Amino acid sequence: MASYRAVAAVTEAVVYLLESQYTPAKFDGNQLEFKVYLAKDFEQPMDAGVSLFLYRIYANDTHRTPKGRVSLNGERHRTQLPLDMHFLLTAWGKDASLQHTIAGWMMRVLEDTPVFPAGLLNKSVSNVFHPDETVEVGLTQLTTEELFRIWEVIGNNAYQISVPYVARYVKIESEHLLAEGEAIQERTLDIWELGNP
Repeated sequence: MASYRAVAAVTEAVVYLLESQYTPAKFDGNQLEFKVYLAKDFEQPMDAGVSLFLYRIYANDTHRTPKGRVSLNGERHRTQLPLDMHFLLTAWGKDASLQHTIAGWMMRVLEDTPVFPAGLLNKSVSNVFHPDETVEVGLTQLTTEELFRIWEVIGNNAYQISVPYVARYVKIESEHLLAEGEAIQERTLDIWELGNP
């Protein structure tokens, strides 16, 4: 179960994956950038590349309260916080052809790696995920209206081709242990006769 740094680790892992698969030869020698964006970064965007903008985080509805991890000494942590992270990947390019090429390429790269292992998740932000943890990253859907509403806020109506993704079931572990009572010392059994309490 990941620490509270999991949100940052997942976004950085997506950027790292794309950057690691990039070679200028695939894009006619064009140099691309790969960055996690805040809303203010859209005011002066990159010339060419891919930006990741995390626009919402929801609790995962399928696994609302997964049990906490049991440590090696038998202590149990509080329930995990399961999250779904929704983000936009935006393709930037000086011309339509480059922008469209980048969009197709980034979607293919992520489709080829739908499950991020702990090694990839810990690449930029280390020691966040345990070795047996994974995160599923895949396409999701936004209505055209929702997409344009996001761009009204972040891009001053200067829309760029963007693809919505979700990182599913990112489990954040509690730092607190469950309160436990004292160990049971003895058991007693009371027997009541029917009709004679």
